[in-house]
Amino acid sequence: MRKVYFDHNATTPVHPEVRRAVAPYLEELFGNPSSIHWSGREVRKGIEDARGAVAAFFGCQPLEVVFTGSGTESDNLAIKGIAMRRGNGGKHIVTSRVEHPAVLNSCRFLEKQGYRVTYAPVNRQGVVEPDAVRSAITPDTILVSIMYANNETGAIMPIREIGGIAREAGVLMHTDAVQAAGKIPIDWAALPVDLLTFSAHKVNALKGAGGLIVRKGIEIEANVHGGHQERGRRGGTENVVGIVGMGKAFELLRDHMAEEVEETRRLRDRFEERLFRRIPELVRNGPLDGRLPNTVNISFRYVEGEAMLLNLDMVGIACSSGSACTSGSLEPSPVLMAMGADPIDAQGALRFSLGQENSEADVDYAVDAIEVVVNKLRALSPIYPGAREAKAR
Repeated sequence: MRKVYFDHNATTPVHPEVRRAVAPYLEELFGNPSSIHWSGREVRKGIEDARGAVAAFFGCQPLEVVFTGSGTESDNLAIKGIAMRRGNGGKHIVTSRVEHPAVLNSCRFLEKQGYRVTYAPVNRQGVVEPDAVRSAITPDTILVSIMYANNETGAIMPIREIGGIAREAGVLMHTDAVQAAGKIPIDWAALPVDLLTFSAHKVNALKGAGGLIVRKGIEIEANVHGGHQERGRRGGTENVVGIVGMGKAFELLRDHMAEEVEETRRLRDRFEERLFRRIPELVRNGPLDGRLPNTVNISFRYVEGEAMLLNLDMVGIACSSGSACTSGSLEPSPVLMAMGADPIDAQGALRFSLGQENSEADVDYAVDAIEVVVNKLRALSPIYPGAREAKAR
């Protein structure tokens, strides 16, 4: 049985060059990076080299890069850190209905602390329209947090326009770029954004590391209190292996991202075109254009998504029914519901997200297998109009 991994928006395989880069830090380079002796200095250099690699990729200054334990922690640091530091100037935050749970649950936590949050709607393509943010901003708004690209549909948000609106209003802007980084160009210098979240394991590095870019001059309150690490913005001994691996991954992306993205886009388009040609009653969720080059979200009408996942897993295909952080939920995707999707269609939605190690053979195998699974499940569906024909196949 062939194994096909089409769930790169959940996590990515570790790049061989990343494994080689971290190997010394599992053996001879073991010191505490806060120690001033030779053992600590060697490890500190690895962290700062990684900081420089991340900064070079995004086009920011190294001192603006704060390392954390995950993208989720970075979102928490951005939202709670600004709220705690600037709460006396206002207690209103603007976000959207389709954010990652790390953002939504941080905002819900702050609501319990007396903050007010406006959840901007999205259009039918799952995109936050700038005017929706403009109308949500009030005199006591302290932060706008809108993701760069959606993890389920791949929809790319108009971050420059939204950031410009926030800046014009004198409001700080945060964007969760976990899914966008490494898939589309991000130029920090040209972005009207003050805080940007990224993660290691979405770019072929190790789990357990992430980061937040904080524009120079902006102060945030630490969420993790401890030592002096990360200029006092995130206490605790650093995850050296994760940070070094992340630095290497962004270094590789800086050199090769353009060609890798185009190849992934070509495979994604081949996959999508063949699915729509061979299987009837499909609905694309999200924009045709203006989305991440590796992502396609499709509703298979008259089929339950969880049943699809289980059957595809049995033939070696890994995909998703939504965010990995909401797996286990039997409810339709909140993202698709916010887009105005039909609830029944939303129950039959799957996300396929391709990566650099995928091939045409993977695509063709997956299309064949999906067609078989859909026909089998539709033949069992009491609501499928062509059930009799499907049973006969």
